[in-house]
Amino acid sequence: MRRVYLDNNATTPVHPLVLEAMIPFFKETFGNASSVHYFGQQAKKALEESREKVAAFIGAKAGEIVFTSGGTESDNLAIKGVAYANRAKGRHIITSSIEHHAVLNVCKQLEKKGFEVTYLPVNRYGEVSPESVEDAIRPDTILITVMHANNEVGTLQPIDAIGKIAKARQILFHTDAVQSVGKVPVNVDSFNVDLLSLSSHKIYGPKGVGALYVRRGTRILPLFQGGHHERRRRAGTENVPGVVGLGRACELAAENMDEEAGKLLALMDRLQSGLERKVEDVLLNGHPTKRLPNTLNMSFAGVEGESLLLNLDMEGIAVSTGSACTSGTLEPSHVLSAMGVDPQLAQGSLRFSLGRENTEEDIDYVLAVISDIVKRLRAISPFYKSSSSPS
Repeated sequence: MRRVYLDNNATTPVHPLVLEAMIPFFKETFGNASSVHYFGQQAKKALEESREKVAAFIGAKAGEIVFTSGGTESDNLAIKGVAYANRAKGRHIITSSIEHHAVLNVCKQLEKKGFEVTYLPVNRYGEVSPESVEDAIRPDTILITVMHANNEVGTLQPIDAIGKIAKARQILFHTDAVQSVGKVPVNVDSFNVDLLSLSSHKIYGPKGVGALYVRRGTRILPLFQGGHHERRRRAGTENVPGVVGLGRACELAAENMDEEAGKLLALMDRLQSGLERKVEDVLLNGHPTKRLPNTLNMSFAGVEGESLLLNLDMEGIAVSTGSACTSGTLEPSHVLSAMGVDPQLAQGSLRFSLGRENTEEDIDYVLAVISDIVKRLRAISPFYKSSSSPS
């Protein structure tokens, strides 16, 4: 059976050159980076070289990079760390209604601790208005956190405009850039961000490692206590092989991003136009142009998304009904709901997220298979009536 993987927003395969860079740190260069002897210092050298690579990729300084276990920890450290370090100044946080749950659930927890959170609405494309951010600012606002690219629909937010507002009002600004780093240009200075989250396994690096950019001078408290690691911001022995993998993944992304973005955009256009041509009553979710070059979210009227996903899986095609972190739930996507998508259409949505290994043949195979599956599922659906049927 042909296998086609179109779920790269959930995770990506490790790049062979990333794996090659990591292997020595499981074997001969195995030291603890905090040890003062030769073995430890070899690990420490690799750790700091990787820190330089990650920093260079996003336009930061090496000392502003904190290695974490991934995007969720980075988001937690950014939001909780700032909130608790600055609560004497205020307890108000601004975020959007379409954030990843690593942000939304942290904000909900902070509300139980006496903080107040404003959840900004989005338009039908999933965009946050910079004006709505400015209008939500209060004298006690201490943090704005708005994602750069939405993980479900791929819509890119006007981070630079929001960053200018935050900077002018002297409010700390965090962005979850887990989905955008490595796919589109990201620069912490042009974005005017004080904190930025990224994750290794979204850019062909290993799972279990990520980073948080913390602008110099930003007050932040650690999530947990322990040793002096990561400039006392993240206690615990560093995952040296993982960090080396992340550093190499950033290097490769810097070298190949423009070329790969062009290739992915062409493949995504081929997929979208093919779906719109072969399958009636499909709806694009997200912005038609201001979105990630690899992400396509479509709703199929009269079809339950989970059933469509499972039928595609039986044909060897891997896609998603939304965020991998919320798979298995029966609730409509909070992102699509916030965008005003009809609940039945939201339940019939699929996310196709392409990667570096996908080909035109992959896309053509999906298009050849999906039309018959949709027709079969609609034939047994009590909710579907073709828009081309006589009224």
